Amino acid sequence: MTGFNLVDNFLNALTYYYCIFGAACYEIGMPRHSPFHIVLSDSEKRELSRRAAKYTLPYFEVARARMILHAAEGLPNDEIARRLDTRREVVSLWRKRFFTERLAGLEELPRPGRPRSFPPRSRGAS
Repeated sequence: MTGFNLVDNFLNALTYYYCIFGAACYEIGMPRHSPFHIVLSDSEKRELSRRAAKYTLPYFEVARARMILHAAEGLPNDEIARRLDTRREVVSLWRKRFFTERLAGLEELPRPGRPRSFPPRSRGAS
């Protein structure tokens, strides 16, 4: 069993170094596929489309809605990240949260730590 682990570790290291020094992994056919396939109901698609088109919502809500709509079209996380000018890890996080919690997963979670003791300043005040 130890011999198998040594061979397995060697092959993993070889692949890693080949990707770094030889060529980019994306170009040599090692695609990343998300295990979280998104299929939207009609009501979810309507709600996400509404959020994605609304200019008065905070940007993060619009971006999350667009991420999920693109994921439902079958786009990989790398392509969604490129289209929305964000990181693949961010797309992966929201895709997973939507897959497990649906629309409720796109909402902000309470942040840890002590709550603010003063309200934020308004922009008009000096």
